[in-house]
Amino acid sequence: MSPAFDSNFRDRLRMLFEWRRDVRHFRPTPLPPERLTALLELANLAPSVGLSQPWRFVLVEDPARRAAIRANFTEANAAALSAQEKGRAANYARLKLAGLDEAPCHLAVFAEPDPEQGHGLGRATMPETVAYSAAMAIHTIWLAARAEGIGLGWVSILDPTGVAAALDVPAHWRFIGYLCIGYPAAEDDTPELEREDWEHRRPAAAHLVKR
Repeated sequence: MSPAFDSNFRDRLRMLFEWRRDVRHFRPTPLPPERLTALLELANLAPSVGLSQPWRFVLVEDPARRAAIRANFTEANAAALSAQEKGRAANYARLKLAGLDEAPCHLAVFAEPDPEQGHGLGRATMPETVAYSAAMAIHTIWLAARAEGIGLGWVSILDPTGVAAALDVPAHWRFIGYLCIGYPAAEDDTPELEREDWEHRRPAAAHLVKR
């Protein structure tokens, strides 16, 4: 018999969605290895095209490799700053866009572009669904982590080629995201980018097109 998800569960699930944050500030408290293992097991339940499970997780613990990722971010962040409109650049610069220096756990996520698992089902005309599947795994970790009081920050300002080289992964793997994971320094029900007046969430109706 399938489980019954009552209104109380649905209300709490919505609360989880509302309180999910892209965490940028972390406490130095180590993340117990068993917690990360549990999160990865939950990520493995994410939907994937053809049940291919194309996600590949790389736990980055070596100080030299972390330093290479930090240097990659510094260079990419400088380029991003120069590309911003002059009026917004100062605001952008004030935001701490990575927890690379604080987060106790670093996890890089890649996608195997053509995994044997799944036998190619569902991706013949849209091979990008493999990358979408890996992104779904990240979202699953994100929500599962938040439910345990663990924070996650997705570092997107990186050069993918440099990340792959720094982590010495197979050349054909596609870089999806670099995750900083740990216990957040503070909690807030409003995204930092909204608090900093960078951008504001719009209602669903603003993104709905009817045909």
